[in-house]
Amino acid sequence: MKKTLLILLVFSISLACLLIATEANTFDLKKYLNSFDKHDTMDVTGKSFRELGDITNDLFEYLRGKSGDEILEPNFNEREILHMRDVQVLFKYGFILKYVSVILALAIIIYFRIKRDVKIVGRYMYKGLFANWILVGILGLMVYFNFDKYFTIFHKIFFSNDLWLLNPETDLLIQMLPEEFFISMAISIMLSFLGFVATIQGIGYATARKEKGNSEKKFKWFKRDSKD
Repeated sequence: MKKTLLILLVFSISLACLLIATEANTFDLKKYLNSFDKHDTMDVTGKSFRELGDITNDLFEYLRGKSGDEILEPNFNEREILHMRDVQVLFKYGFILKYVSVILALAIIIYFRIKRDVKIVGRYMYKGLFANWILVGILGLMVYFNFDKYFTIFHKIFFSNDLWLLNPETDLLIQMLPEEFFISMAISIMLSFLGFVATIQGIGYATARKEKGNSEKKFKWFKRDSKD
């Protein structure tokens, strides 16, 4: 049971880090504004820089579930809105999974804390999370060499329709968020994810070392007491 809980801990921490990284980058307005400026989105869409910022904030509100279709209707057509409904559902489950993962990870840590076995938790947090570096490295190479292929696979996995196939000549959503934007976003998410993972690994390493030091001190005190 102990090993199962520790593996579940590593998985839940990894998932929480990924979802938090995704959320943090997805709702970073500066990334969108920089993209608009870099890709001349104002010329492509016929919208001003301020209008594009306002529309992006509307998308944020929608994805957070704070607004319905009415907030999208002034700027997006029916196909785009139907696709955004699917995306909103995806984010809804993502938010739920994030909280479940965090709560589960904390519950497992508290359990081992009560059992006075924190050292093994630190060791698994440090060593177990290295698997994420390998996975991100593999994923990074796949995306680098053929982003289109894996971007398509991603959509086929998470969407049961082809509404995500938009027309860049007529659809504002794809004009605002071209492929280059998603490549940049994917890189940002991966870097943020690894940053979170590295931080937790550092905490795990420090915890394991601290507990080891405490154990050695206790053992020395025990030996001294035995001599007395």
